[in-house]
Amino acid sequence: MTSAKNTIAFQGEPGAYSHLACKAAYPKMTPLPCQTFEAAFAAVSSAKAALGMIPIENSVAGRVADIHHLMPDSGLFIVAEHFQPVRHCLLGPRGATLKSVRTVHSHVQALDQNRALIRQLGWKSVVEADTAGAARLIAERNDPSQAAIASELAAELNGLKILRPGAQTVTRFLLLAKKMRKPVMPKNGGIVLTTFVFTVRNVPAALYKVLGGFATNNVNLVKLESYMLGGNFAATQFYTDIEGHPDDPSVQHAFDELAFFTATMKVLGVYEAHPFRLAQR
Repeated sequence: MTSAKNTIAFQGEPGAYSHLACKAAYPKMTPLPCQTFEAAFAAVSSAKAALGMIPIENSVAGRVADIHHLMPDSGLFIVAEHFQPVRHCLLGPRGATLKSVRTVHSHVQALDQNRALIRQLGWKSVVEADTAGAARLIAERNDPSQAAIASELAAELNGLKILRPGAQTVTRFLLLAKKMRKPVMPKNGGIVLTTFVFTVRNVPAALYKVLGGFATNNVNLVKLESYMLGGNFAATQFYTDIEGHPDDPSVQHAFDELAFFTATMKVLGVYEAHPFRLAQR
């Protein structure tokens, strides 16, 4: 029986890109497929899994919007990040060819990332819950006029052939756990990221003043995204990544200034930067 301590949850079916990320980052852990993001979060919250591998953004399609709404109230914490190369492949049953395909199925982000090819070839797009599920559906239907955009692993698991390999993108994943794990202060050029969310007070130039605290304290802000809360156009939450450890005096001073102009603030995780991020500096 697999131990929960050695289990990592992901959203999707076997062969999904999140499954690939689990195998690449934690090859000794047992991947646990979950039907929805909510189920993946719940698997970690209920201790059915020690970690959750959750996509946060893609180099072409941008952010995975659901995660920004789920993560702040999940009770989970970011303990690591992982960057996974993603190669979308057009998959079909054994008798299919590029000329026979009329309809292509996949997750909405995969379809969006391949929209130029789909438009060029005049195919109809059909949105599915995830890429691996689309591959399974195509295998079950065994219709040469229908294809899926999914991974090479999904092709192997479902007995499909690769009709056309696609361009490679990169997806950033966050690893979530029940407890926060603060790494030690970085040495020898290492970088620690701190992720937090905040809402600003309803005063003029509040956001400008919040950001000014990071500038004057020489703290590098690498991500700032806004999204509305509960459909309220007057309530905006900001998701932020900074380079720096909360124990660093410069970060502490920036947070002190932030507190004057924010209504709420919550740290979601403190974790080491992935080597892929460091290589791009």
